[in-house]
Amino acid sequence: MYEDKTLVCKECGKEFVFPAGEQEFYAEKGFENEPQRCKECRDARKNASRANRQLYSATCADCGGEARVPFQPREGHPVYCSECFSKIKDRDRERN
Repeated sequence: MYEDKTLVCKECGKEFVFPAGEQEFYAEKGFENEPQRCKECRDARKNASRANRQLYSATCADCGGEARVPFQPREGHPVYCSECFSKIKDRDRERN
């Protein structure tokens, strides 16, 4: 049903492929617009916005190590390092 399409990046002007599988994913999610930037330009935009983000240091509620998070930790709310957060997420998925 879907076929790979060649699009032109509005940022850098290079051609890039919009694969059939991605098109199907976009359709399933209800996205109506095709991507306008190539993967490299999309990644660059994401990284630029992340560079300005302030990270806060906290103690991981599971392992006691340092957790760097993009929000101000509040007392009484557990904060987890990336590794422990992934483990907890995986356990939750297995339960459901």
